[in-house]
Amino acid sequence: MSETPQHEPLVPDPPPVNGLAFKAALLMALTLLLVVGSALYVMFARGVFDPTQRVVLIADDAEGVTVGMNMTFAGFPIGRVARVELGEDGNARILVDVPTRDAKWLRTSSVFTMERSLVGGTRIRAFSGVLDDPPLENGAERTVLRGDAAAEIPQITAAVRELLENLNAMTQRDAALNQTLANLQATTEKLNGPHGALGVLTGNEADAKRLAATIEGANALIARADALTKRLDSLVANADRQVFGQGAAPGEGSLMGDVRGTVTQLTGLLADARGSLQKVDAVLVEAQGIAANTREATTDLVALRAEVERSLRQVDSLINEINRKWPFARDTEIKLP
Repeated sequence: MSETPQHEPLVPDPPPVNGLAFKAALLMALTLLLVVGSALYVMFARGVFDPTQRVVLIADDAEGVTVGMNMTFAGFPIGRVARVELGEDGNARILVDVPTRDAKWLRTSSVFTMERSLVGGTRIRAFSGVLDDPPLENGAERTVLRGDAAAEIPQITAAVRELLENLNAMTQRDAALNQTLANLQATTEKLNGPHGALGVLTGNEADAKRLAATIEGANALIARADALTKRLDSLVANADRQVFGQGAAPGEGSLMGDVRGTVTQLTGLLADARGSLQKVDAVLVEAQGIAANTREATTDLVALRAEVERSLRQVDSLINEINRKWPFARDTEIKLP
């Protein structure tokens, strides 16, 4: 047998690389260093190495709470759940680590809630109404307020069941609602009847006719009252024209005008009388002066008369004295009683 000739490979083998094992080890070390560095960076970025403050939240049920979930304040994460454990009293203890830089939002009056909705997971929230209160101390324990929407489902179901029962009771044949609807239908038929709303108000046709007649009489009475009002208006207008002269024709007098003229004439007469009285007053003043002068003259005459009488008495006494002396004495006649 002849030997088969061997063919040379189309691609020649690469030459051997010097230090291949060292380079592979170096690449693996760089890769490991890159992975560790990335992990450390992520941990640093997430605040793993930041100083923290622990807050212990106590709840009667920690369902839905997982390690690593955030605690938010005003919508921003300020803490992370580090551990969930069961306390000696049977309540769940949720240990939350809060970075020191974010612990300023937690105060002694802060309120913590744990909300569980129908859609979505459980959320832990913190609320601080008064930021001026003292800061929350490290390791403080606070009772969390729990709001579970799923826990209200039985109550909602019971309320819906009661509502359906009430609705069934309302829609029965002998229910009050059906009777009310029947009465409403009868009332609507009466409204559409010949008497309309009057038939609904009165309840029977006879009373409706009587009420309609009463309304017609009232309308007639109102028409007569309107006519009487118009007559009264014309009467008042005539009285105004006759008494006050309002709307009177030119040259037509009025009672108030005549009275006004009479008052004007009387005012003139009073003015003349006032002038006459003033003149009489002047005359009386002059007469009073004359009377005063006369009184003074009379006083002088009285004094003069007294003086004359005194002189006469002196003369009479002197004559009597002379008559008592002699030779002028006369026979004295003595008359006995």
